[in-house]
Amino acid sequence: MNEKFDTKVTRHLDAHYVPYRMLPHAEAVFTVEAAAAQRGVVKEEMVKSILLRESKRRRYVMACVTGDSRLNPQAVRVHLGEGWKRFSFASADEIREVTGYTQGAVAPLCLPENLSVVFDQTIAQLTNVNISSGDPMAGLELKAADLIELAGATLADIAEAS
Repeated sequence: MNEKFDTKVTRHLDAHYVPYRMLPHAEAVFTVEAAAAQRGVVKEEMVKSILLRESKRRRYVMACVTGDSRLNPQAVRVHLGEGWKRFSFASADEIREVTGYTQGAVAPLCLPENLSVVFDQTIAQLTNVNISSGDPMAGLELKAADLIELAGATLADIAEAS
């Protein structure tokens, strides 16, 4: 693909023979709006990866919604079941510690095996999606079905109603 952006995400996709398109940025981006503008794509195809921390037990879950949506942490908790309590958003330090990614450049791939991944069901309705490459200087476009399968994600209605 593009050797300049050799990341754990691109190596993972290559190892699984998943086709993708590299979308380099002219400058580092850390928001959905900036990434969509740099990549020339719509926010609706962007996947926001949000690390939530269960306050009491210090457990984590990766929740993903489209770039034009807001996450409903309560819906994630309901989806995961009774054993999960109140969520808060993980700090930048926690994001790096748990995922190995910098805040704003988190991909829903190459995560620890014990980290649950939940995608909003609207992601499954898309043909293509855009994710971070793990490097703030590039994004990746791939098939939504490939992303869901590789992420080992469950699907649920976790976006706030507009």
